[in-house]
Amino acid sequence: MPGMDLLAKQVIFAEGCRGHLTKGLFETFDLREGKDPQTYAIGIKELWDIDPAKSKPGTVWHSVGWPLSTDTYGGSFLYHLNGNQVAVGYVVGLDYSNPHLSPFEEFQRFKTHPKVRDVFEGGRRVSYGARALNEGGFQSVPKLTFPGGCLVGCTAGFLNVPKIKGTHTSMKSGMLAADAVFEIVTADEAQNAVEPVSYAEKLEQSWLWKELYKVRNIRPSFNKGMWAGMAYSALDTYILRGNAPWTFKHHADHTNLKPADKAPKIDYPKPDNVVSFDRNSSVYLSGTNHEENQPVHLRLKDATVPIAHNLALYDAPEQRYCPAGVYEIVRDENGDNPALQINAQNCVHCKTCDIKDPSQNIQWVTPEGGGGPNYPNM
Repeated sequence: MPGMDLLAKQVIFAEGCRGHLTKGLFETFDLREGKDPQTYAIGIKELWDIDPAKSKPGTVWHSVGWPLSTDTYGGSFLYHLNGNQVAVGYVVGLDYSNPHLSPFEEFQRFKTHPKVRDVFEGGRRVSYGARALNEGGFQSVPKLTFPGGCLVGCTAGFLNVPKIKGTHTSMKSGMLAADAVFEIVTADEAQNAVEPVSYAEKLEQSWLWKELYKVRNIRPSFNKGMWAGMAYSALDTYILRGNAPWTFKHHADHTNLKPADKAPKIDYPKPDNVVSFDRNSSVYLSGTNHEENQPVHLRLKDATVPIAHNLALYDAPEQRYCPAGVYEIVRDENGDNPALQINAQNCVHCKTCDIKDPSQNIQWVTPEGGGGPNYPNM
């Protein structure tokens, strides 16, 4: 049965980070012309029930660095919630260069730190999830309007990266978009206005635009390493107050991988099933479900690329950057004839594969029937 066409005078796109419909808009209307590439991170998160004696509601931990090397952008968060619960997560910039790196394994290793382990020992992990984050900020915001619609929230890239906060900017952009669209749909038809151009004008006059501008150089300063980024961020925040007469540039994340034989291998510890776990048990806690007979929503533009290019040059990094075990290199009994197996039913919709694939050969599209993760209290 064919799908239903929903027709509207104006459409406000609010797909979140790396929406696949928005990708099509970028190409159709050339919305990224003259803009820096968007850069991303993957955030992996767990929710735990912990020993009541260890619960400290309102306590917040943030960290940078360990267990990542100093040339990779990333850090953690740990929030004590009510009801003896803790939300913990780890964010890894997807511009990392080592193809052997696994964001999932870095997160599991983070929890083995003595201070962190102590929080979770005796507790129970109750939920797991992962999602890509926009990190390009001000210089990566695309053209926001086109004939018949506009972009809001993380679809447009309005995350305040240093604060790791985007809810407030998403709400504000939605309010301004609503004002602009209302002007269009109530205008005299003789004006024949189809593009809500006043939306971008309203944004540029709002506190949202000023907020993103002031923090625009923080994230790209870490391209020179953690210590250089920390030093510059202090200068920019406390001395320059975000008003530096320069703006740093971004690069596309997928272009940054080194060949596998040029990067050090990483020996990750095996999960202890106390504070660290494997992918399959983690995906189970995400509540992810896709109908097994539906079309695969992870599409390859060229089916030869995963073996001929990704495996040959980068040791198939999709096996490691995916936090859900979707991509797997399988071989015959003799260890020959490698092939890429896509376990699409595991997908937690983080969009990392669509972003980090070095050949941009993987295309994430919305799955049939609304399948995917079902996050409780995440």
